[in-house]
Amino acid sequence: MEVFMGSEKFNMRVIVVVILFFNMFLVCSVSGIGVNWGTQCTHLLSPNTVVKMLKDNGIQKVKLFDADPNILDALKKSGIQVMVGIPNDMLYTLANSLPAAEKWVSKNVSAHVSSGGVDIRYVAVGNEPFLSTYNGTFEATTLPALQNIQAALTKAGLSSRVKVTVPLNADVYLSSSQKPSDGDFRPDITNVMLEIVKFLSDNGAPFTVNIYPFISLYLDPSFPADYAFFNGYQPAIVDNGKSYDNVLDANHDTLVWALQKHGFGNLPIIVGEIGWPTDGDRNANLPNAQRFNQGFMARYVSGKGTPMRPGPLDAYLFSFIDEDNKSIQPGNFERHWGLFYLDGQPKYNLNLGTGRANGLIAASGVDHLEKKWCVLKPSANLNSDQVAPSVAYACQNADCTSLGYGTSCGNLDVKGNISYAFNSYYQVNDQMDSACKFPGLSMITDKDPSFGTCKFRIMIQTDSAELNGMVWSTTALSLALVFLLLCNVSL
Repeated sequence: MEVFMGSEKFNMRVIVVVILFFNMFLVCSVSGIGVNWGTQCTHLLSPNTVVKMLKDNGIQKVKLFDADPNILDALKKSGIQVMVGIPNDMLYTLANSLPAAEKWVSKNVSAHVSSGGVDIRYVAVGNEPFLSTYNGTFEATTLPALQNIQAALTKAGLSSRVKVTVPLNADVYLSSSQKPSDGDFRPDITNVMLEIVKFLSDNGAPFTVNIYPFISLYLDPSFPADYAFFNGYQPAIVDNGKSYDNVLDANHDTLVWALQKHGFGNLPIIVGEIGWPTDGDRNANLPNAQRFNQGFMARYVSGKGTPMRPGPLDAYLFSFIDEDNKSIQPGNFERHWGLFYLDGQPKYNLNLGTGRANGLIAASGVDHLEKKWCVLKPSANLNSDQVAPSVAYACQNADCTSLGYGTSCGNLDVKGNISYAFNSYYQVNDQMDSACKFPGLSMITDKDPSFGTCKFRIMIQTDSAELNGMVWSTTALSLALVFLLLCNVSL
């Protein structure tokens, strides 16, 4: 078959090759994996350091949870595509005031796109605002906030370049059976979900969903563990001739069916968060995280997609770096989702499919505090009435989520647990002498007390020795007290 263009004759096969090459180029241009960059840390790596890490590891997309100007400045001319975020506590204001939305867009999008060279592609309005645990708090404000931010982007002339979306937890939809084809939106939010879906569709915006196979395993002890990974778990679920042998495919396609049932079967989907934690639970460990994330990356790089949506996924790993100041309300594992520790050191070998065969590349130029630790004195009296309140205080104001059954420090004895708590508080407070003054119980040592898989980490140096805005979950206090009772510290 031949086609004529002017006086020149082209063989159709050549055109087909050109089209295929062009399509391959488009796929390659968006196929790089993204990561979530959270900042709920007591000691943050500098934005410039993190951006260098992103580039060194071939990360092409980053999802933020706010619009920190220092982070956006560091992303200037980096070539990294950015999704900026609007926290849930801003939804009410933005929903009820178009001028407030216009001001937010001007300050956090327009200023950085027009003059700063930041490649902002999305605005994430809220973060999982319809979680069932929120009891409907944000149901009335999410869509109006989306509409006002969209209007503000349109007014700023950015609506064709920057799209709005709302990252939603996978609990916004469900299946009445194990089959994805029975998927639909959660009954209590069906109406608002359909309004949001129509709004996204009308504005050429994607549906963003956070999918966590780990949570399925965490919430249900009888859940088949291998089904959470990508090794072809059997027996697979067969649904309308399509086979499902892992949670991701089944969960993702439950959403596809829900969208399809309401006439939005072609709406683009972004997997906003997906990953596996490395501590804080018996199933949260380095081998499982490596297995899951490498399995996911193999699927991602292959461009296989899911049975209902074959082809490349658009996804962001959760998360890039641990966050030791994050709420532990869902579970102690919440502070351990990172591919990297707080100091920018990789946790395990992971090939991101970016041509870097040697795995993850660590942060450079990061300074640590001195090799000093705060531990329990050998002569300390474990029967002292100061032990329980001291450990509780340390854990309430630092991070003890690596202690407990099945965790990285689950092999410590009672003395080791107390030392870990003391050292965590000492490091969070920049090794100040006053932070190792637990009455009659503590001492500073230059001998590393790490034992087996349990690492007594040294904190990184930051510009300020003061801890600003620390919000520690009161759950930590309860956990510490329960832990002490279980360990019978008072003996």
